Amino acid sequence: MDSLGAVTGPDQQPSSSSVPSAVPAGAAVDPSSEAGLARLASGADSSCDVSVVLPVYNERGHLRTEIDRVRAALDASAYTYEIIVIDDGSDDGSEVDLPLIEGIRLIRHSHNRGSGAARRTGTTAARGRVVVWTDVDMTYPNDRIPELVDAMQGYDHVVGARRTEEGTLRMFRVPAKWFIRKLACYLSGTDIPDLNSGLRAFRRDVAMQYVHHLPKGFSCVTTLTMSFLSNGYSVRYVPIDYFPRAGRSKFHWWKDTRRYLLQVVRMSLSYEPLKIFLPFGVGLFGLGLVKLGYDWVDKDFRLAANTLLILLGSLQAITVGLLADLVVRSTKPASQVPPA
Repeated sequence: MDSLGAVTGPDQQPSSSSVPSAVPAGAAVDPSSEAGLARLASGADSSCDVSVVLPVYNERGHLRTEIDRVRAALDASAYTYEIIVIDDGSDDGSEVDLPLIEGIRLIRHSHNRGSGAARRTGTTAARGRVVVWTDVDMTYPNDRIPELVDAMQGYDHVVGARRTEEGTLRMFRVPAKWFIRKLACYLSGTDIPDLNSGLRAFRRDVAMQYVHHLPKGFSCVTTLTMSFLSNGYSVRYVPIDYFPRAGRSKFHWWKDTRRYLLQVVRMSLSYEPLKIFLPFGVGLFGLGLVKLGYDWVDKDFRLAANTLLILLGSLQAITVGLLADLVVRSTKPASQVPPA
């Protein structure tokens, strides 16, 4: 990608306040409406280098510390930037503290929509050529944001790959994430060290082609990674440390495990579905042939009903895979933003 040199003068410190806001601070925006999306997107007219999108839902107590850390890191860099904070319906006092923090663009959701919806709102409103996603729960090394932006030279997407898993309810999260990551590696044909990392930098022009696909929950980061990989864009992984979160985790063992399982189904149907359905169908067909041979030997050439069901099941699996692959290919846009 092109170099992201600062556009400020030598004596002017890069700042989020250097670009006027099209959405007033603290404005309540409905991103589910066409008018709301148009209002957010209008802010892209005045550009800067980096837009940092921070979804916030009940994170009182460490908001200013984390935002100041992001600001200090970017002030020390050569990039012009903005910090976009999405208040996703907080009711713990965060909604009172956020308007008192200077130098941010504050957008409010009228009620809690989910982390993915907040990131979608922030990405749509962003003016930066590069968008950075991260969290404000003290888990990610946000002082390394400029380093991630630097690493984008020649890449479309840079992911902070965590060395450890420090989240709550690890007994449920680790196996689910491992399985989804392995599935994603198989579907994309690439090694993915960390599929779910919340700290990442990417080209906004590329992401806007797929931002409408983002689900409302935590799996939005998985969807964005797979969207880039499956459409031929380059993704780089930079190892980072990961720390215990401040405050209370929003992860719910049953709801989010169910969402992870649903994400597996979506991934299977949305990215290279033939890689899932064709091996499964061929395996069933092979099993049917073996069972057919057994029937002929053991039952004097009589075809058992369960053998017929296995053979029909294999045909159905292959047919579903072919149809899903046809839908995926036919819904891809005729032209795309060129990769880096």
